Amino acid sequence: MTTLILARHGETDWNRDGRFQGHADPPLNARGREQARELAELLADEPIEAIYSSDLRRAHETARIVADRKGLEVVVDPQLRERDVGHWSGLTAAEIEERFPDQIRLWREGAVAVGESRESLAARVVEAAHRIAVAHPDELVLVVTHGGALRMLRHAAGRDEHLSAPGFGNAELLKIGVLDGGFRGLD
Repeated sequence: MTTLILARHGETDWNRDGRFQGHADPPLNARGREQARELAELLADEPIEAIYSSDLRRAHETARIVADRKGLEVVVDPQLRERDVGHWSGLTAAEIEERFPDQIRLWREGAVAVGESRESLAARVVEAAHRIAVAHPDELVLVVTHGGALRMLRHAAGRDEHLSAPGFGNAELLKIGVLDGGFRGLD
């Protein structure tokens, strides 16, 4: 079984301000870099054999801070990106509620109102996780990605049947096992 340690990137100013990021590319802020250093410390004794990251700067920088501590390279994978939120990028939930009330209602119901569907995001990140697991049989791999991607992988691992569990905090971890093409939660 391949074990994937999934981590959400550290904080950005947009996270702090409650802005939808999607495919936008803001960098980590000072707190986010500190969270990444804390993550590197937390994982210091883990026998991680590879590190993968979304191509978005906030995830890549988080992964790089851990990789520097481990003496590893970061493999960048665009399929690990966050869900595309289209023209909501940079807006807060309150701003979206005010400007696009019908769209946000549909979004909350799981329908495609703007950007990428849940199904598209799930298919993309699950395929990436499978590909990573196949490349690293029976190894421990760190994957640094985004909150939406983590929710889909948690769901695929049977840990959130209705996608109703709380989201992930910045630099929060989730551990899943991948065996014979299936996922299972490990923590």
